[in-house]
Amino acid sequence: MKRLKKELGLFDVYAISTGAMFSSGFFLLPGIAAAETGPSVVLAYFLAALLMTPAMLSMAELAAAMPRAGGTYFFLDRTMGPLVGTIGGFGTWLALVLKSAFALIGLGAYLTIYVDVPIRTTALVLTGLFALLNIRGAKESTGLQRVLVVTLIVLLGTFILSGFGFVFGDGAAGTAAPRGASGTLGEQFSPFFPFGVEGLLGTVGLVFVSFVGLTKVASIPEEVKDPDVNIPRAMILSLATATTVYVLGVFVMVAVLEPSELRGSLAPVAAAGERVLGWLPGHTGMIVIVIAAVAAFSAMANAGIMTASRYPLAMARDRLVWEGFARLGRHGTPTLAILATAGLMAVFLVALDVESVAKLASSLQLLIFAFVNLAVVVMRESGIEAYDPGFRSPLYPWIQVAGFLMPLWLMVELGVLPILFSLGVAVAAAAWYNHHGRERVDREGAVFHVFERLGRRRFEGLEPELREILREKGLRAEDPFDELVSGAETIDLEEPATFEEAVERAAAVLAGTVPMTSEELAGEFLRGMKTGITPVSRGVALPHVRLAGVDESRLVMLRAREGIETEGHAPIRAILFLASERDRPSRHLRLLAQLAGRADDDEFMREWLSAPNEQRLKEAVLHDDRYLAVRVGAGIATRDLVGRALRDVSLPDGCLVALIRREGQALVPRGDTILEDRDRLTIIGDPAGLDELRARYRGRGGP
Repeated sequence: MKRLKKELGLFDVYAISTGAMFSSGFFLLPGIAAAETGPSVVLAYFLAALLMTPAMLSMAELAAAMPRAGGTYFFLDRTMGPLVGTIGGFGTWLALVLKSAFALIGLGAYLTIYVDVPIRTTALVLTGLFALLNIRGAKESTGLQRVLVVTLIVLLGTFILSGFGFVFGDGAAGTAAPRGASGTLGEQFSPFFPFGVEGLLGTVGLVFVSFVGLTKVASIPEEVKDPDVNIPRAMILSLATATTVYVLGVFVMVAVLEPSELRGSLAPVAAAGERVLGWLPGHTGMIVIVIAAVAAFSAMANAGIMTASRYPLAMARDRLVWEGFARLGRHGTPTLAILATAGLMAVFLVALDVESVAKLASSLQLLIFAFVNLAVVVMRESGIEAYDPGFRSPLYPWIQVAGFLMPLWLMVELGVLPILFSLGVAVAAAAWYNHHGRERVDREGAVFHVFERLGRRRFEGLEPELREILREKGLRAEDPFDELVSGAETIDLEEPATFEEAVERAAAVLAGTVPMTSEELAGEFLRGMKTGITPVSRGVALPHVRLAGVDESRLVMLRAREGIETEGHAPIRAILFLASERDRPSRHLRLLAQLAGRADDDEFMREWLSAPNEQRLKEAVLHDDRYLAVRVGAGIATRDLVGRALRDVSLPDGCLVALIRREGQALVPRGDTILEDRDRLTIIGDPAGLDELRARYRGRGGP
């Protein structure tokens, strides 16, 4: 299956997440919210951010563990089964499309302040433009997103700083009444709860939807570089940014606008900006606010089309909708899924009162948030060792329990109609699954692994899928793969042998380093082959065990030039025996996945069979991006190494000489080893450090 390209870095993810939050929540909603709770609307936004935290943490963990397109759909499908996944997939797609359409209506409305344009026609044209940009590629789309978000943050920062200068500077509230306000700062915020605690709690549910864009990035983890790190960091930074801007921005609005003016305004930022940006010439202050609003609504719509289109893509991969949506166009993007998403937005813009329906969709998103928190509990309790997120939500399971219950409470606060809308979408999605998907999908979720622990059945297909995800994600910085390979024992079988004989040879080598006899080890390796848990592919077998009392992973690499015949497989010419600590299953699986990924490389077997010695065998397993081979004295730069002690050779941080080959013999590198002409050094380390060494030695006449 063709995967989406990993093109998005930390700032790209941050731009998508942040840009998805500042639209109606900041430019339209504060006045409506203030009418419900008064000055405590500032506190309502802060509490809503706190309530968003469990969903953010759970979504970040799931995205780090399962970086696949259509995040929420994929998470719910793989945890609670395809029925719940179908509901989550259709529900999230619908909610994102409605929110994005609503953003374009808001964009058109702000444009009309200075340009006489038809709002819906403008929204339709912009839908087409954003769709075309997304078809060109995620990197191109996020390029615009970065510009929009930087512009937005700068302009909102200007608004907030000017507002604080207006309130607390010369003539500020508290000393003399600010311009346009009804009294001192204390009077502006008194009474703080004019409608009681009930008014505050109801408003928290209303403004909560201002933060839901935060989790949009869970739709695109397949396109994110290093999702274990970049997705959680970006989401946390986005929530911090949004909370700061919302709380401080709304504080400024409450402080400078008369209560009646704020509560009756559908454009409170424009009204407040006209006053706090009064130091700018002419109508520049209002222009700044309009530009900020256009940037916010554009960022929301652009991010919405990108993230929403990944849901039909993901569901098509699983055959729950038309499989054409899974096809990638010539730019490597899901062209048909993007067009379908933009087309549905256009239908909504023409046929529906988008604002009303978008508010109803908020209830549906809350329901999905509740299920996402439950999904983390299911995965943690499933006992699946291949579930290996690089980021784990803190305070488990209490964060998830709170994250499950709070959205349900907020749904009740929204009223009966939104709940009925959510139930209607859920029933329609379930009907679609029963009619269209049930016969096409042979899969269950991780919930059956929880049931299996209670004596019921489990779905065996999930663990291989998660192991495949582990292989695609690659190693973590702390995983000792380079050291494992460079320190491996090697066996070169020149004569024909059986698989059992090869296993006995490897077990005899390993027995001296682990607390088991060679017979016991051989039995463990052979049992894995008989039960089918030993990966065998393209002439490579990977027997592996986890043992108690082992303090680090160990590897034995066996080459069988003549090939070893096994039932049901092509002749095996490479056997990589891995033994790891029993209490570190996730790291064991990551190391195994890295070995499997190298074995699947088209060039591996050629390099493996042609390797003239032990050092080249290890280099065949390490691969070019994980090691650098340097011949001492072979070029201008490397001649300087002759006669130097290894400790005196300057290497970038994170790099070390793992092997030295001299006159046909392998030497163990030591600090006092003196390098000689024609030594071959195998240097391992992180890619950036190795690139620096390549430039140093190969760019100046080195090998």
